[in-house]
Amino acid sequence: MERKLALFLLFPFVFFTIVKTQHNNVCLRPELAANIEMDGLQRFYTPGVELVLSCKQGYTPVYDPRKIVCAASGTWTKTKLKCLPKRCPHPDPLSKGELYYEDTVFQSMINYTCDEGYTMNGNSSALCLADGTWSTPVPECKPVTCDLAPIPPFGMIAYDKRIRGNTVDYGVGGTYKCNPPYIVFGNARAECTVLGKWTKTPECQVVTCPLPENIDRGFMSSSEPRDYDYRETIKYGCNGDYVLEGSYEIVCQQNGKWSEKPSCKAPCSVGIETARILYKGQQIWIKDLQPNRVLHNDIVSVYCMDKPMKCGYAVQTQCIDGKLKIPECFEQPSDPGSLPSEITQC
Repeated sequence: MERKLALFLLFPFVFFTIVKTQHNNVCLRPELAANIEMDGLQRFYTPGVELVLSCKQGYTPVYDPRKIVCAASGTWTKTKLKCLPKRCPHPDPLSKGELYYEDTVFQSMINYTCDEGYTMNGNSSALCLADGTWSTPVPECKPVTCDLAPIPPFGMIAYDKRIRGNTVDYGVGGTYKCNPPYIVFGNARAECTVLGKWTKTPECQVVTCPLPENIDRGFMSSSEPRDYDYRETIKYGCNGDYVLEGSYEIVCQQNGKWSEKPSCKAPCSVGIETARILYKGQQIWIKDLQPNRVLHNDIVSVYCMDKPMKCGYAVQTQCIDGKLKIPECFEQPSDPGSLPSEITQC
């Protein structure tokens, strides 16, 4: 032990020289740019050693040289080699859906979604692989389907489009109808929903209306005491000079009630004497209006006097259900020669 210690103390420079010689003029393992790799795992390389560089899987080499050499100075020669990620082709569009991606290079991802009412057949995502292809093909968005619409008793449905087979695509609708005297109760429209179910099916029910009452001063086309079916009609008319106001026909409605009935409006007499009126485009002496009556809604003009101008002018008034108001400007003249209708008109 003492001999070994003495040797170490006498020759320390020899050990130091050996260690230094082992690390002098050698190259350390090179630091390479991202995605570049090389063969071998050793830490030190002697001058003259060549290393072949390559790109990692999924990357393409550009620029040369693709070799580096350990120089006598202990450094590696330079290289411009770059490894660029491989690129996948642009994806095909997705019918009835959307696709989302930021790039198409190696390890990029595409996410697929289908529009409302459509389900995806295939993978919802794809990855750009090292060989420049997508991991999965573009999926298919297929419409949600419903069975044929349920049909209520005494009813039918008319689809919005021609139907083939025993299923209907999402969004397709139809209109229900019922065989007379049944009518649709509920929403007559139905649609295949996103859940693959039809909206609520209406019912077909019988609706009738009782015999309606007659109108004052009028008559109706039927007085048979029975129930009248939905959409069955009855007509009305008025007696004598009474005028029908409203629809001459009423109809049995879906709520079991008749539509609004008309009414009979009375004629009017013209309450003036010894004067002319303008009626239906003609001047008529009131005594010649036989009988003295105009019908409801008829318009009559009487003549008034503009005293400062000494001229006459016609003023309209209308018969409303037996009442015809004479304009306040009208005065019954004492002298027939001074009638406003017989002098110069203003």
